[in-house]
Amino acid sequence: MEQTDWDELKRAAVEVMGRAYAPYSHYPVGAAALADDGRLVVGCNVENAAYGVVLCAECGLVSQLHASGGGRLTHFVCVNGAEEVIMPCGRCRQLLFEHGGRDLLVWTVSGVKPMSEVLPDAFGPDDLTHITQSTPDAGGNQ
Repeated sequence: MEQTDWDELKRAAVEVMGRAYAPYSHYPVGAAALADDGRLVVGCNVENAAYGVVLCAECGLVSQLHASGGGRLTHFVCVNGAEEVIMPCGRCRQLLFEHGGRDLLVWTVSGVKPMSEVLPDAFGPDDLTHITQSTPDAGGNQ
């Protein structure tokens, strides 16, 4: 992906950031990503007076991914209210890994990196499959 493509992705994140609902933190966040079929998906943070139930921009983006047909994320960027590229929090890195895998390219504060560098040694669906396939049954058989 060329830098101009990344710039377009960032513009989409900035645009959706403008629709964020952040009356408590005053820290609007927008996120944009491409799906493996070329679809653009976006999300913005939505705060709540009960702070613990805030929806991060990444959550909205993944919801839109599935609501609009599913697939895998291939390229991702997240911005703050000053239109600066920011890093997803730990919870959201896990969410992005789940829906983009190790090869998802993320524009980070230190350049574009694969998710395998953003969240090294990540726990994911393969870990669960490995355990369920090797767990002994009630009789002690594998």
